[in-house]
Amino acid sequence: MHNRKAAFKNGQSFCIHKYWQGENGLVISNENIILEGEKVKLTPMEMEHADGLWQAAMPDIIWSYMATKIRSKEEMKGAIKTAISERDKGTQYPFTVFDKERSQIIGSTRYIDISEDNKSLEIGWTWYHPDVWRTQVNTECKLLLLEHAFETLKINRVQWKTDIRNIRSQTAIARLGAIKEGVLRKDRILKDGYVRDTVVYSMLKEEWPTAKEKLHSKMNNL
Repeated sequence: MHNRKAAFKNGQSFCIHKYWQGENGLVISNENIILEGEKVKLTPMEMEHADGLWQAAMPDIIWSYMATKIRSKEEMKGAIKTAISERDKGTQYPFTVFDKERSQIIGSTRYIDISEDNKSLEIGWTWYHPDVWRTQVNTECKLLLLEHAFETLKINRVQWKTDIRNIRSQTAIARLGAIKEGVLRKDRILKDGYVRDTVVYSMLKEEWPTAKEKLHSKMNNL
């Protein structure tokens, strides 16, 4: 079994300024969320990560199917600024992903569309440097995010959305144990004018125990 932890530090400026009360008490608070596994560490995104994020984001292939394309360091800084602003509003929680073995930034992911009324959120804005594609990085990141969502935040539903053309992303999401719900046709107009169909997947709290067991098995076999 892999040793994973969620570390919390009080009094930080990059907090989720929301409180959810559930059967087991506080499930989201103004905390610094750090999720750490054997291979990766997810820390709250900060402007000081701009250089490392831009270095990881430079390969064009990363942005082939992303709704937003970051093609300069200045655009990366703008994206970080927006992400931090959304975190301050309580609607998103962006993470920078570190490779622990190499001690370097390899990508980013985040909780988005956080709904305290519905106890739901989406995992999105996920991208990694191609060097870590088809490794255990994505599996471990999603395991950490899902563990925290279902077991700490007491979420009822986690969802994912991806471009219908992005078969690699759809395959990766399905392997997590998520259920394909359908296609949102002509859902979004991208910056290049392309009108995107979006595939929606979800996982419910009742489905998490089985998915968790399978993800741990995958991690042990990688």
